[in-house]
Amino acid sequence: MLTDIAKKELEKQQYRIIGSHSAVKTCGWTKSMIRGNGGCYKLKFYGIMSNQCMQMTTSISCANRCTFCWRGFKAPVSKEWKWDIDNPNFIFEKSLDAHHKLLVGFKGGKHTNQAAYKKSQNIKHVALSLTGEPITYPRINELITRFNKEGISTFMVTNAQYPEQIKSLQMVTQLYLSLDAPIKSLLQKVDLPLFSDYWSRLLKSLDYLKNRKERTCIRLTLIKGLNMIAHKEYAELITRGSPDFIEAKAYMHVGESKERLMIENMPLHQDVVDFSKELVTFLPSYEIVSEHIPSRVVLIAKKTFKKNGKWTTWIDFKKYHELVNSGKEFKAEDYLKTTPSTGLSGENTIVNEKTEELAFYGS
Repeated sequence: MLTDIAKKELEKQQYRIIGSHSAVKTCGWTKSMIRGNGGCYKLKFYGIMSNQCMQMTTSISCANRCTFCWRGFKAPVSKEWKWDIDNPNFIFEKSLDAHHKLLVGFKGGKHTNQAAYKKSQNIKHVALSLTGEPITYPRINELITRFNKEGISTFMVTNAQYPEQIKSLQMVTQLYLSLDAPIKSLLQKVDLPLFSDYWSRLLKSLDYLKNRKERTCIRLTLIKGLNMIAHKEYAELITRGSPDFIEAKAYMHVGESKERLMIENMPLHQDVVDFSKELVTFLPSYEIVSEHIPSRVVLIAKKTFKKNGKWTTWIDFKKYHELVNSGKEFKAEDYLKTTPSTGLSGENTIVNEKTEELAFYGS
């Protein structure tokens, strides 16, 4: 799948290539939490422990050339799978091994929280979102089943160009769909899709997302001066997909995206908050729940996730794995947990994130 030049470029960026089409890279928030400096927004929003999370993909290739992506244009693009198909057990084992090797430098480090590092050896979460389009891997369901059996939660991100794969996907802990623009012409400008029927693929993906039983989320990557418009049209698409959650997140001016966008295209956190407040005026079934200021992201959720006045956006991971491995039907509402910290800065009391996160490490 990769040319030698592209492979060397990725390895220079601390990617580890697994087999012929997969890759692992340590997330900056994983490193941050091991150093005792706090975790990512997925901890605050959903209860994921960043020091126990592995970031990977099962396909380095993608069907889009998104303007905001940090990938270089040397990375492969394709509409269909053209490569060898690695065994899912091989991908599972080699990915975990590569992840652990990337973290070994923290062992005994003077800035390392040793309790956090010790727990990092037990991977509990996988973010299938590193780069490319992981849902296109032909044996993705077998790999997800392996993660489920091993008690590792799965957060899968798809670019909404493969609706049939969304329809047939094995249950994951939380399924993300990227919605990068509210109107057809703008989606073409932002995502630069290979598929000519990209808009109908997006709409069909939203329809299939609505029928999923597990937790679902629509991700909005907000680019100032480009796609932070047409709130009503965004709301119509969101309503069509009926996700449990919406993440409104700022574009970050990093990697190869700096060749295509300006730093002025990166919204301030307040820009994201203002956009979110306007968006929910068109979404009566949703409400703003929380924010993660370092990531410039706001969480919006269906009001049904507020139980007796308390938000329940966190995940009961033990319950999820019991359910998914039981073979019985279940839905998102069956593995909820109370969210300990909610509200926007200045509007409600927010628990100190570092204190809250370090409390999970134990002694």
